[in-house]
Amino acid sequence: MDTIDREKFRDVSAEEFDTRTYLARANEQAIQRRYEDFPIVDVDGHHLEIASYAQIIDYIEDPVMRAQAKYQGYGGGGLTTQTGSYQDLTGRVTRQDGRRKEALEPNVHRDITLTRRWMDAIGIDVVCLFPTPMLGLPFTPRPEVEVALARAYNRWLCEKILAEEPRIRASLYLPMNDPEAAYQVVQDFGETKGVVGFTVISAQLKPLYDNVFVKTYAAVEERGMPLVFHAGLFWGRDKSMNLCNRFMAAHALGFSWSSILHMTNWLCNGMPERFPKLKTIWVESGLAWIPFVMQRLDNEWMMRSSEVPLLKRKPSDYMREMFYSSQPMEMVHNREALELTFKMINAETQLCYSSDYPHWDMDLPSTIYDLPFLGETAKRNILGGNARRLFNLDPVLSDVKTRRLAERG
Repeated sequence: MDTIDREKFRDVSAEEFDTRTYLARANEQAIQRRYEDFPIVDVDGHHLEIASYAQIIDYIEDPVMRAQAKYQGYGGGGLTTQTGSYQDLTGRVTRQDGRRKEALEPNVHRDITLTRRWMDAIGIDVVCLFPTPMLGLPFTPRPEVEVALARAYNRWLCEKILAEEPRIRASLYLPMNDPEAAYQVVQDFGETKGVVGFTVISAQLKPLYDNVFVKTYAAVEERGMPLVFHAGLFWGRDKSMNLCNRFMAAHALGFSWSSILHMTNWLCNGMPERFPKLKTIWVESGLAWIPFVMQRLDNEWMMRSSEVPLLKRKPSDYMREMFYSSQPMEMVHNREALELTFKMINAETQLCYSSDYPHWDMDLPSTIYDLPFLGETAKRNILGGNARRLFNLDPVLSDVKTRRLAERG
């Protein structure tokens, strides 16, 4: 947004806030670029599930923990006893304060209404929706709390959101601190409407290559679904990250580091060979880290391949067959570096667009659509085609796009 737009919305009250007004410029982009000509899939959209916390905790199966959740609340000194992440202190997109009191539609769940609004404004036809505060659950000191909230959230999401809105899909949260519980999530929800995959929160200090997770990965693989590695911050949990005294520093390093760490271990322990049909996608880490890991691991592999006997090819060969989400798109001011990165990861077939809305570092579809080195086929693949193939999605256009096509004749 330009300066005038920022001034217009700087002091907007909660009662006046409306997602559609706030994203008016994004909607103009969608119209100008004629996004109605092809479906766009967002593989990483977020919602503030904490606003529906009262509903979610009703799904906690343990009655004692359910009562504890009702009386203690969520973060801070509540059930999870986790600290905040400074996500809402600054940035370009108003989130919690305004959206909590935004006027809603009658007889439609608030999360469906708000999600539809930003999807339609940006030009998104289908979104894979992720939670936001719950991405910190891997660091909850009580594993049983992670399991209880994960199952409650997954059930609530399936029954209240996915069952009612076909444009919203989900890769369900796996409580990896309890391997048996993670496996049970796949078994219990694998055939549920709207479930298109399962998510490992990679911002955790857990060896994801451990054999205790083998049957979970096998169950996901058998269903033809992808395993989603969603990155996050280690700040406050990892001693090296604690050396950062600015959120900017921790944010720049943390998301990439969690993917670097788990990708390296995933490859060095031969997981692509152990589960050759298991598709993986690495989300919310940007792209700059991928060439770094490719080059470093290939170099090590050439000298010490005996340490990784399960790998039959160079690490980068496996990485080029994996999927990645686009946000946050780095190197927009260095097109040569960005173009080379796209070539190194086979972006035309392996990169999936993600907005990360409503986070402050979100990317609009124009981030991909306006790249001069991409042809029309590559743009459409990245903006929707690759995700449809990865998540086994049927092509669908929103009602807004359908109306635009009809108006064009």
